[in-house]
Amino acid sequence: MTFEPRFADLATMFHDVVTKYPDRPLFGTRDKAGWSWTTYAQFGSLVEQCRAGLVKRGVERGDRVAVISNNRLEWATGAYACYTLGAVYVPMYESQLDAEWKFILGDSDARLCLVSGDAVAKRVRAFAGELPTLQHVIDFDAADANGFAALMKDGAAGGVPAITPAADDVAIFIYTSGTTGKPKGVRLSHANLAGNVSGFQAVVPIDGAHRSLAFLPWAHVYGGSIELSGMISLGASLAICEKRERILEYIGEVKPTVLFAVPQIWNRIYAGVQANVAEKPKLIRNIFHAALRSRSKQKRGQSRSFGEVISLPLAKMLIFGKVKQRFGGKLEFACSGAAALSPDVAEFVDNLGIDVYEGYGMTETSGIACCNQPHARRIGTVGKPLPGVEIKLDHQAPGGDADNGEIIVYGTGVMLGYHNQPEETEKVMTPDAGLRTGDLGRFDSDGFLAVTGRVKELYKLQNGKYVAPAPLEEKLTLSPFIAQAMLHGSDKPYNVAVIVPNLQNAQKWAEENGLDATSSTAILSSPKMRELIAKELEKYSTDWKSYERIKKFVIADEEFTTANDMLTPTLKVKRRNVLKRYGGDLDKLYV
Repeated sequence: MTFEPRFADLATMFHDVVTKYPDRPLFGTRDKAGWSWTTYAQFGSLVEQCRAGLVKRGVERGDRVAVISNNRLEWATGAYACYTLGAVYVPMYESQLDAEWKFILGDSDARLCLVSGDAVAKRVRAFAGELPTLQHVIDFDAADANGFAALMKDGAAGGVPAITPAADDVAIFIYTSGTTGKPKGVRLSHANLAGNVSGFQAVVPIDGAHRSLAFLPWAHVYGGSIELSGMISLGASLAICEKRERILEYIGEVKPTVLFAVPQIWNRIYAGVQANVAEKPKLIRNIFHAALRSRSKQKRGQSRSFGEVISLPLAKMLIFGKVKQRFGGKLEFACSGAAALSPDVAEFVDNLGIDVYEGYGMTETSGIACCNQPHARRIGTVGKPLPGVEIKLDHQAPGGDADNGEIIVYGTGVMLGYHNQPEETEKVMTPDAGLRTGDLGRFDSDGFLAVTGRVKELYKLQNGKYVAPAPLEEKLTLSPFIAQAMLHGSDKPYNVAVIVPNLQNAQKWAEENGLDATSSTAILSSPKMRELIAKELEKYSTDWKSYERIKKFVIADEEFTTANDMLTPTLKVKRRNVLKRYGGDLDKLYV
C-alpha cells in the first residue's frame, strides 16, 4: 500500500496546474451564442477574486461556505476559492427539500451560502433567521449587493494569498443522501481528496487532451472529486452541463472523449440502441448481434465463425459508427461508478469501441477506492484497488460466506469521520482504521473485486436465503419497458416488486397493439400491459437464482423522483418511502 501521492492538497494542486497550463481551455459554458471557454489562467483569476470577496464577507480559515446549485462555473469558482482559503465547502442539491437544506446549513454552522437563482435564494432566506451562524445568502444571478457579481467586485483588488493547507485540514463536508435517516456530513481532508486524485491520475488513461461533459452533480463525490478535481489535475477540460435533459443536445456539440456517468445513463443507452435495432430489417439485426458476439469472442481470444468475423467490420460501418456519432463521434472512455453496472451493458458499450472503466468507492472513501485500469480491466468487476488503497473482506458480516464479505477500505481516501456524529463514525470504523463500507463483495482469482450487494439493503426470505436487491433491480431496468424497479420480500415467502414502466416505450407499444394510448392511466391499468411486464420480468431474470425470482408485482402510477421523495439526489431509491407509498399494495400480493 506504499504510495506517495503526487499532490498533498487541493490548493497546491490548483496552483500547479494553473501555472503549468495557463492557456488551455478548462470550463466550457453555453449560452445563446454557443460555447465559450474559460482558460486555466482565467479561472485562476476568478478564484483569486472570489477568495478575496469571501474574506470581505467575513469568511476565515476553517469557516464553512455552503452552496446550493447545479453545476456551473460559479460553483467551481466557489469551491477552489474555499480550498485555497482554508475554508470548508458544503455542497447541496437544488432538488433537495427546504428541511434538508436547513438541517445541513445548521449542522455545518455555515457562515455564507451561495445559491443558484432567485427562487432558491427566497427559500433559503425564509428560514435563514433561524440559523444563528448564517450571515450571508449570495445569489449567483442577482445584480444587487447580495449577488455573486458584487462579491467578485469586492474581491477584484485581490490581496488575499492562497494558503497551503495542512494534510488533515478539512476541505469539504459532503452530506450523504439519507436513504435511511438524516444526512451525515462526511468530513474529507485535503489529503483525502488530493490523495484520491493522485491515485486516479496514476491509473486512468486520461490526459490533458481529453474533454468530458460534466453532467454528474458536483455536489456528489463522484462528480465533484473524481471528475471535477481529477480532470483539473490533468490539465484537461470540462464542458458544463447544468441539467441532465440537455446531455444529448450538448454531447453532439462538445464531442467529449470521456464520459463520467452512473449505470442509469448507460442502461438507457443500452435499452435505446436495442430498441432501435429491433426495428431494423432482419439482416441488419443479425449483423448487429453477430458483431457483438464476434467482438466479445475476439477480446477473449476465442474462435469465431466466418459469419461473426465478417459481421464486425460491417457492423462498425453500418451501426456502431452511427451509435458513436450520437455521443459526438470522439468518445473513447466510459467511466461508470456510484452503483454496479450490469455486465451486459458494460460488454455492450465496450463492444461498440468505447472502453469501459468501472470503478467503486463512496463518499466516505473520497470517491474511488478501486477501478479497472488499461492493463487490468475485467468487465463485471470494479477492478483492483487504487494506489494507496487496500481492501479486505469481512466474511463474517451479514450475507457473508466463503467467497463474499463486507468490503473494508484502508488508505489514503478514508474520511476523517462524520461531522457532529462520533457514534456513527465509530460504527463504520474498524480498530485498525479501516472503513466498513456496508457493501458486499468478492475477489476473483486474479484479484479483481466484484460488488455483490449492500448489507443494509440485504434481506432474508422465509426460507433463510439472503437477497441483494440492487443488482437485480438494475438488471430489470435493461428492459425497454421498465424504467425503475424495487424488490421487496423481507421475512416473506417470495419476492414481489414495484415496477415503474417506461411510459414513452409503453405508449408506443400500446399504439402498435391497438390499445388506448391517449391516457397513461389506461395504459398502466391494461391487462395486456401486465402481461408484457410479466414477460419482461421473466426475460431479464433468467440468470437469477430461483428464490430471487419475482412472483407478483405492482405497477406504479408515478416515477420514483426526488420531487416525491422516493429518490435521493444521487438517484438511489429511498426504499422506506416507496414502501410507505406502495407497502399496502405489496402486502396484498401475499394474501
